[in-house]
Amino acid sequence: MALIFYLSAQSDPGPDVAPIVRMLGHAGEFGLLTLLWGWALGPVIGLRGAAHAAAAVSFVYAITDEYHQTHVPGRDGDPVDVAIDTVGIAVGYALLRLRRGAFA
Repeated sequence: MALIFYLSAQSDPGPDVAPIVRMLGHAGEFGLLTLLWGWALGPVIGLRGAAHAAAAVSFVYAITDEYHQTHVPGRDGDPVDVAIDTVGIAVGYALLRLRRGAFA
């Protein structure tokens, strides 16, 4: 989360990249965030609860990340980015559920 915050705080997000690369980056970072939260919470709150909590925490962070960007010069918050992040969160959630056998 700290890395995402740091990257979001940059006035210049770096060189222009192809939209698909940017979308994959957004989805990938939030999918990974969901997986990490799931693995951290699993032993504490159980398998099913960890997947739900991980997705919820990641989704709320996606929203706050875009809000944070509205306060960074040269950046803006984009609801489309939250939607793209949500795709990554959904993939991370599904992987957690499949990995832990919660769909069985």
